[in-house]
Amino acid sequence: MPKKIKGACHCGAVTFEVSPPEFVVSCNCSICRRYGALWAHCPPNEGAILSGQDNLTTYSWGDRLISFHFCKACGCMTHWGPGESAETDRFAVNLRMAPPEVTDDLKIRRFDGANTWDFLD
Repeated sequence: MPKKIKGACHCGAVTFEVSPPEFVVSCNCSICRRYGALWAHCPPNEGAILSGQDNLTTYSWGDRLISFHFCKACGCMTHWGPGESAETDRFAVNLRMAPPEVTDDLKIRRFDGANTWDFLD
C-alpha cells in the first residue's frame, strides 16, 4: 500500500490524497446511497484536497452540517466537508475517485446513516 492514496475527479481538475485508511465507509443514508461513495474520513486518516478548489461546486441540504463537493467540469463528487452550520473541520474523501487496485483490498464498513447511525458490522 502506498504511503498516500491519490485520487482525482474524472477530468483531473480536482485532486486529493489521503493516508491509507484502516477501512472505508459505505453509508446508506438517502444521499450517500445515491452517490455510491466509499468514504475515507479525516480524521482519523490524514488527507488534503491538493488542487481544484476553484473547480468545485457544493450541495448541502437539511441541517447543513455537511457539504458535498463536485467538480464543475465533470460532475464527480470528490469529498464532503463541513457545511454552513457545522462546528468541525472533519471531511471525507471519496475513494471511488482513486484507482480501483488501491481500494480493492480495503475493508468496507457499512454505516446505517438512514436509521440508527450505527455501524452494521
